[in-house]
Amino acid sequence: MADAQTDDRFEKGLARRREVLGAAYVDRSLGNVTDFDADFQRFITEGVWGSVWTRPGLTTRERSMLVIALLAGLGHHEELALHIRATRNTGASADDIKEVMMMVANYAGIPAGNSAIGVARRTYAEMAMQDKES
Repeated sequence: MADAQTDDRFEKGLARRREVLGAAYVDRSLGNVTDFDADFQRFITEGVWGSVWTRPGLTTRERSMLVIALLAGLGHHEELALHIRATRNTGASADDIKEVMMMVANYAGIPAGNSAIGVARRTYAEMAMQDKES
């Protein structure tokens, strides 16, 4: 029974992960899995995406904004850029993220907010260039 539950959590997590981050990104990530990181990929797909992102109580948009605030406050810029790109799929607008960055600067400090604003600005510029190229 535990295996069936785990498999179900993995499948739900995989679906939500694809929904939020995009199928191409997730497929690329999973396509690059090695023996070294296979357990980690399964862990985040089941635990983060299958257990937390699928819970009731918050919308995908709200979860997205919370994740962006946490990543910005903690200075995890690569993941921050990934989740800003994911706002195309989560419903969080650039105005939402601007407000999130104000909260980050207020509660995590001006340097964290300033760095995160820079990441967001560059990421939105990259997204706009990709849109023009499409």
